[in-house]
Amino acid sequence: MTTPRAHYREVLRVPASWWLLGTAFAVSVWWAFFVATTWVVALSAGTAAATVVTAALWRYGSVCVVVEDEGLRVGRARLPHQYVGEVAPLDEAASRAAAGVDADARAFLVLRSYCRTAVRVRVDDAADPTPYWLVSTRRPDELSRCLAARTVQD
Repeated sequence: MTTPRAHYREVLRVPASWWLLGTAFAVSVWWAFFVATTWVVALSAGTAAATVVTAALWRYGSVCVVVEDEGLRVGRARLPHQYVGEVAPLDEAASRAAAGVDADARAFLVLRSYCRTAVRVRVDDAADPTPYWLVSTRRPDELSRCLAARTVQD
């Protein structure tokens, strides 16, 4: 079995400031328990808080956006190149509008609040009720160029 070749790859990791806030939260939990109870209980509570924060931030910030030979993959969702329609890079204002007032309830959304730009990928599949995918990305122009180039080749 061969591994598909990635033509574009981006991981939507959470920013460092979120990790700093998570650390501050875990330290606050530790301190609150340290003041009110024994150091063993405080250490246990602080460790538990740090573990939960780390797991949550790691999971939320591990979404991969990949353009492969087979198509677009966002997280576990896949869209084959044959169904990729028009691809539009969106700046911050257009992304906000597309996710808000201009949104279609049937759209597939993978949005991250810390990524202010996105791409809209029209789904050209008559059997699929999803009109488009709206995907956060830090490099919308590069992603849209790569998708458009791969779609033309297929």
